[in-house]
Amino acid sequence: MQRFSHSAVGVARGATMMFSAFETDGEMWTGEGPRVERRRVDFAAPFIAAPVVHVSIGMWDIGGDSNQRADISFDRITEDGFEIVFRTWGDTRVARIRAEWLAIGAVRHEDDFDV
Repeated sequence: MQRFSHSAVGVARGATMMFSAFETDGEMWTGEGPRVERRRVDFAAPFIAAPVVHVSIGMWDIGGDSNQRADISFDRITEDGFEIVFRTWGDTRVARIRAEWLAIGAVRHEDDFDV
């Protein structure tokens, strides 16, 4: 659990198009086996420390002629941003993925001062 003391709490959110593989015959659409795609997200303003981050799939376009396998997560969270990680495997064909994200954490307040 992350606890906030006297700091202001900031909330940042957004959406990131992870890839659109069907347009370019990309590996997520044409490949097989383990595949991974990473996208860096930079916050508009930094948090005081690494925030709590939640990611989810906001849109998926997956071929229906095979098993539908997907894993979405986050990695490398800092006060400035993080990475979204999308994975699939086997014979799954993924045309497009859009990730939605939310970050909540301590931010500086205009009344803060350095001692």
